[in-house]
Amino acid sequence: MFTGIVEAVGTITHVTINPTVLTIHTPPPSPILHDAQLGDSISVNGVCLTITSLLPHPPTAHDSPHFTSFTVNLAPETLRLTTFGLSTIIAGTHVNLERALTNATRFGGHYVQGHVDTIARIVRKTRDEESVRFEFFIPKSVPGGDGVGRYIVQKGFVAVDGASLTVTGTGRVGVPGEEGDEGCWFEVMLVAYTQEKIVTAGKEVGEWVNVEVDMVGKVIEKQIQEHISGPAFESLVEKIVTKKLIAAGVLTE
Repeated sequence: MFTGIVEAVGTITHVTINPTVLTIHTPPPSPILHDAQLGDSISVNGVCLTITSLLPHPPTAHDSPHFTSFTVNLAPETLRLTTFGLSTIIAGTHVNLERALTNATRFGGHYVQGHVDTIARIVRKTRDEESVRFEFFIPKSVPGGDGVGRYIVQKGFVAVDGASLTVTGTGRVGVPGEEGDEGCWFEVMLVAYTQEKIVTAGKEVGEWVNVEVDMVGKVIEKQIQEHISGPAFESLVEKIVTKKLIAAGVLTE
């Protein structure tokens, strides 16, 4: 579990195919690996992955050994649902990094599982004073894209490449002002500080991002579906309808 507050930006230094393994380097001042252990969960561009190896930095006369790189393995499902399955993931690609939360973590974002729902394409990027407004389009045709828009709500949370952001606009018809693929769109705004801390700020129109919707909406929907599909709900509806029909004189007790 994560909070969506990006701790560092790392760089993919090596990509191995079949199986897909990424080697990611972290900047020297970053604390991201100072307490890392093999098997730890780490969010890489919003995807919860497992650290499979830690690569140390050679010690110097003024420094003790410490980890500066790590590797993660990508499962076929991860490649299918996330931007890691696109051919754009190459050595030199920058990624958002966040360690799994602990009971001592300050909770500044929202609950992010690291289970990406789908991907979205940047369709507009405009400056609004010191902030930058991004509009994203989720095609119905991409894996996980069909129906995901119902969980993205105005002023709600959404994780974009693992960063917890506030939704400032949303729609479920298509790209505003454009013809083409069916799907949904949503909008976020990045303040100046956030622009300096996450990789998404440097992306341009046409590039893709990982999207995880707020899990609270999915949990509520599931609970309601379970409730209304059971015999208890049917019995309740039957009692209400019967009471109304008796009150209207259609039925007698």
